[in-house]
Amino acid sequence: MSAITGIFQMKDAPVSIEHGALLMKALEKFPSDDSRAWCDDHVFLGCHAQWITPESVGEIVPFYDHERGLAITSDVILDNRDELFNQLQVERGRRSGMTDSELLLLAYRKWGGETPKHLIGDYAFMIWDQRNALLFGARDFTGSRTLYYHQNQDYFTFCTTIEPLLTLPYIERKLNEDWLAEYLAIPNIIDTVDVMSSVYKEIKQIPPAHSILVANGSITLTKYNSFTNEKPLQLKSNEEYEEAFRDVFRSAVTARLRTHHNVGSQLSGGLDSGSVVSFAAKALQKQNKTLYTYSSVPEDSFTDWTRKYRVANERPYIQSTIHHVGNISDQYLDFPGKSALSELDEWLDIMEMPYKFFENSVWIKGIYERAREQNIGILLSGARGNFTVSWGPAMGYYASLMRKLNWIHLYDEVSKYSENIGVGRARILKVTAQKAFPGLQRLFTNSNLVEQETLPVLISPEFARRTGVMDKLKSQGLSTGTLESRNVHEERVKHFQQLNLWSTSTTSSSKLALRYKIHGRDPTNDLRVVRFCLSLPLEQFVQKGYDRSIIRRSMKHHLPDNIRLNQRTRGVQGADVIHRMRPSWRAFIEEIQQLSHDPLASEVLNVPLLQNALSKYQEPKADYAFDADFKILMRSLIVYRFLRKLS
Repeated sequence: MSAITGIFQMKDAPVSIEHGALLMKALEKFPSDDSRAWCDDHVFLGCHAQWITPESVGEIVPFYDHERGLAITSDVILDNRDELFNQLQVERGRRSGMTDSELLLLAYRKWGGETPKHLIGDYAFMIWDQRNALLFGARDFTGSRTLYYHQNQDYFTFCTTIEPLLTLPYIERKLNEDWLAEYLAIPNIIDTVDVMSSVYKEIKQIPPAHSILVANGSITLTKYNSFTNEKPLQLKSNEEYEEAFRDVFRSAVTARLRTHHNVGSQLSGGLDSGSVVSFAAKALQKQNKTLYTYSSVPEDSFTDWTRKYRVANERPYIQSTIHHVGNISDQYLDFPGKSALSELDEWLDIMEMPYKFFENSVWIKGIYERAREQNIGILLSGARGNFTVSWGPAMGYYASLMRKLNWIHLYDEVSKYSENIGVGRARILKVTAQKAFPGLQRLFTNSNLVEQETLPVLISPEFARRTGVMDKLKSQGLSTGTLESRNVHEERVKHFQQLNLWSTSTTSSSKLALRYKIHGRDPTNDLRVVRFCLSLPLEQFVQKGYDRSIIRRSMKHHLPDNIRLNQRTRGVQGADVIHRMRPSWRAFIEEIQQLSHDPLASEVLNVPLLQNALSKYQEPKADYAFDADFKILMRSLIVYRFLRKLS
């Protein structure tokens, strides 16, 4: 991943080279293979380049096309190069050595503002169109590359990260209270409703799936991608669907192996990462390369306290995949002495804002650190798989059958599902009824199959009132109380329509990539894979008592059956979060007590809620790891430390 930056002087005055130098200087904290700048009278462009693909070695970015008066700075890896070469009629002799930035610039010459609609890959870029006196750029459809900007009457300034922008004299380091209010009021993993906002008042970001046009002193943002009205795929048999699935998914995996460094992959004991690894290892074998895998496991002193259908240490399942697939150098990392508390400050430096994924912070960062030591250029994952390749919630599908009164099919499915997961039919039908007819849910409030977690609201009531955040969340359909079940179709569609669901996870991977010079890539998030999966009939995802049916069937012979057909146990991440914090538990409690008496925290945090939670956690108990009260204590500490750094 590369870091890009630039300044567009929107008035008839020369751009400040000194300001450009400040931006480039701030990017020196990140590793790079090259660092360059380009400018004319009104525009400064810079790139802190990391050469990941073979074509990028020696690449000159920013690149200026004298003939057409176009300059580009970009952070881009394109996965549909062959398709673009054909559409743009690029001579075959030029293709192998052409960089993705050059190819992108050719695309802009042909399609102009429509260019992002033709691109598949991870990218953020800006193009200065000298003849038309405009700046055009875009961010890929899930925002896998960050791109922040500041606008005033004189300048439009952009950068991959936030901190360089704050070095400029005309950008104030001022907290965005609306951003923080949303962050605190939303109980789940989503940061904010407003995908354009950042934690700083004077800095915004280009949303995922949007292009930006800066011209004539104004900014226009345009959403270029939508997943509505995907054309249904109608094939003749299960076998044809499975073959089509393997084709599109294998292509997505193979396209993401393009690097002159080593290739690695995160690997758990489940379907998504296992399927990615299976196709990647076979493709790399043809290149005489080995796939490196990285798996997080608890420390030896950890005792698994989770329920029998959950597995905190997935090593046996991971090894089963390793032995079946082959051509893999596997590593199991327990990160001794590391905890969510010990990593907190470094994560704030990486993210440049508060974050919510503290339970997994140790292994996410730790894997990148180990991968860097082994010259990994591409680090694969299957993070988006739950909503693409391995989507298929059985209970949601059965609820749809119940609403349609399709009793024969429902009984057959429930009987097979009951046998597969080892749970009685009556219990499954009870939960199915709750999902099918939510109004009946109050009759089954004691059911163990339905999670009805009431999440506490971390925001101070006065801060919430002052910012009006509760009304804003309500208008967006976000609940701050009990988690509500949704129709299975609505849940999935919402995931792809709500841009804030995408950008929350991609921000961390983007900034880790820059810090460690490793490009995180997710084939389950490939645009072609997403569209293919959205086109499949619902029956392809739940079938014969199996949820996630399409991937289970398609990966026959590619994954061992104990992984492929397993419905009785699932890996759980973060179960050791309190265990890791035991040595520093007293310091943790004391810091929470300190913040509960600090006006800096009490202005924004619900202090009575924190004090009540403190009484419960005086001693560390491993099985409190997923308690809502522990979660708000950790999130409050993360926010408090950020505010202290800011003050």
